[in-house]
Amino acid sequence: MRAEKIVGWESYPKGKKHTVSGDVRVFHDLHSPQLGNRRDVLVYLPPSYGVSQKRYPVLYMHDGQNLFDDATSYVGEWHVDEIMEDLAREGLEAVVVGIPNAGVKRLDEYSPFKDPEYGGGEGEAYLQFLVETVKPLIDRDFRTLPQREHTFVMGSSMGGLISLYAFFRYPEVFGGAGVMSPSFWFGERGSFDYAEAAPFVPGKLYMDVGYKESTLSNVGSRRYLADVRRMHRILQRKGYKEGNYLYVEDKQGVHNEADWARRLPAALRFLLGAG
Repeated sequence: MRAEKIVGWESYPKGKKHTVSGDVRVFHDLHSPQLGNRRDVLVYLPPSYGVSQKRYPVLYMHDGQNLFDDATSYVGEWHVDEIMEDLAREGLEAVVVGIPNAGVKRLDEYSPFKDPEYGGGEGEAYLQFLVETVKPLIDRDFRTLPQREHTFVMGSSMGGLISLYAFFRYPEVFGGAGVMSPSFWFGERGSFDYAEAAPFVPGKLYMDVGYKESTLSNVGSRRYLADVRRMHRILQRKGYKEGNYLYVEDKQGVHNEADWARRLPAALRFLLGAG
């Protein structure tokens, strides 16, 4: 079936070097007035999109170049497109928006907290870009369910940190967050004080960590795991529990795309499911 034409959005290229499945679109060189830079934005459309008039929940994911295509990924893709195609057979469908990182500015954009060694501090501007520029574009051009209860944000490592921050910072926008292997060590662990002080936000939270994680800060796997467990306790005290919160410790998990892809189906079933 021929893909529906959507003004401004090109079909993602397919060929020998590309590994994209399903209907993925690209908007080239979207300008961010908040950050003063440009990047492509990727959108995966569910199988029923072209044959129905349904509206769909939306999942915004960071590190967009790692989600769909091995050719653009850092060290392997997440297979989000294939996973979503499989979940559609279970009745779970969503529009997935991939926002590629800004390369050398990635650490700056993915943390609102400054780190004395690695930078950071542009997380507020990055989230303003997501909320004020990207989301209005997506809601304008695609059949979305724009309400907060149908809008989710997700990422891993630094993308996990900024996803949890986004959930508390923009409770009127995001009704759920996927927080995979979050780098809570970054920015002198400012995430802990922020989460402690933030009011309870209704919605769904998924968080995970691997036993064999490591990080740029050389804190070692035990400290990395301890940091995520510390946030787990904070979230429990705030009132996140079974039903609105799923926490997973992966005994074989390390800090890479392959393990995030392996845990992704269960995370998405929780976030996108009716329960």
